[in-house]
Amino acid sequence: MTQFWVRALVSGLIVAAIAMIARRSPALGALVASLPLISLLGAMWLWHDTRDAGRMASHLEATFWYVLPSLPMFLLVPWLLRHGVAFGGAMLAGCALTVALYLAVIVVAARFGVQL
Repeated sequence: MTQFWVRALVSGLIVAAIAMIARRSPALGALVASLPLISLLGAMWLWHDTRDAGRMASHLEATFWYVLPSLPMFLLVPWLLRHGVAFGGAMLAGCALTVALYLAVIVVAARFGVQL
């Protein structure tokens, strides 16, 4: 259980640091947020727990495929905000788009033999 709390604390500190950096410089905060820090930490913790190369390879490959459908959200939400949509509504629309695209990627990837 201690490992869980250490992992949660480290991940939370990264998110908090990104928010603090973004307050001073939105571009720098975005740069740090775009780094795959959480993905890398997750991969390191998975490796620490399993030492399973096959599982790690599957995890990292699936991460790649799930990143792609999340990217349009980062264009939709700012567009909605600039057109007067409230923050909550813009984020909800961005999340709904991402979920729909996740489902689409799962279906399309399966047709090409990629199991997610």
